[in-house]
Amino acid sequence: MREPAFWRMDGGRSSGNVVRALLTPLSWIYAWATARRIRKTEPLDPGIPVICIGNLTLGGTGKTPVAQTILTRLNDMGYRAHALSRGYGGALKGPVQVDPATHTAGDVGDEPLLLARVAPAWISRDRPAGALAAVAASAQVLVLDDGHQNPTLRKQLSFVVIDGETGWGANKVVPAGPLREPVAVGLTRADAVIVMTRNADTMPDYQGLGLADLEIPILHAWLAPTRMPPRGSLVAFAGIGRPQKFFDALNAAGADLSETGQFADHHPYSKGDLKRLQRLAKAHKSALITTEKDWVRLPSDIQAEVTAWPVRAEFANPAALDGLLRDMMDASASGR
Repeated sequence: MREPAFWRMDGGRSSGNVVRALLTPLSWIYAWATARRIRKTEPLDPGIPVICIGNLTLGGTGKTPVAQTILTRLNDMGYRAHALSRGYGGALKGPVQVDPATHTAGDVGDEPLLLARVAPAWISRDRPAGALAAVAASAQVLVLDDGHQNPTLRKQLSFVVIDGETGWGANKVVPAGPLREPVAVGLTRADAVIVMTRNADTMPDYQGLGLADLEIPILHAWLAPTRMPPRGSLVAFAGIGRPQKFFDALNAAGADLSETGQFADHHPYSKGDLKRLQRLAKAHKSALITTEKDWVRLPSDIQAEVTAWPVRAEFANPAALDGLLRDMMDASASGR
């Protein structure tokens, strides 16, 4: 879905205040239901450490690239790290291990296909069942992509990822705003916060985000392209949480964008969508480019016509991230 303008403080219309006020009673109910579910659920301990990469808002904050980086760093430390995802957008309920050679986004969702590029990845609507399947496959540590509001697994380390540009939006819980739960409530279950900014030179506004007095580690990270965009005229399209971030990154990297196309997050591209994009590219004598997350949702015959522009999460202080991971693994090994 595309977020409504009134979810942002800069929604631009005074009517946004009215809409938020009208929806606030529903937000109270949503927040109460979430808190009750978390309070009433007894989490499963799968016998290995669980690291959760979550957030407090709906929409993209960069969780999956962060999960990829953490999986890579754990594997580099010598641990057998596996990923676990709900498999949003996929038809399979799981638990099933993702096989990029045979599974499509229609089977397992788009994000698990990206996770499976760096580590063994599992999808399961039932997270405990997925965790136990990973343990049976010799996983030593599990990285949960999303799940801060899912209480079914016991977590040893919980990261909350924040978009440093949009922050908490209107600071209202769904449906009056983008929050999955009140910020203060969600942060009480976090062990560290990761603030994602536009690039390495953009410092987070800790004061504006209400994090200045937070007594847990705060890490600064950003998404960096792993290669330059292709030369020549390009038509860029994206169906992610904030497509404009992708277009801005391409422009910053020197891409020549003749046109852009925005779609909702996890958008399932229809034949009509693809034909329109192909016609647009032909009219502008341009090549098509999109995100890796969008590319894996395209039919295989169309993928050959579209360039996927990969990014990775980079940290201002990678040693601090490694320290958190090592401390957690050491504490788990000693039974603390």
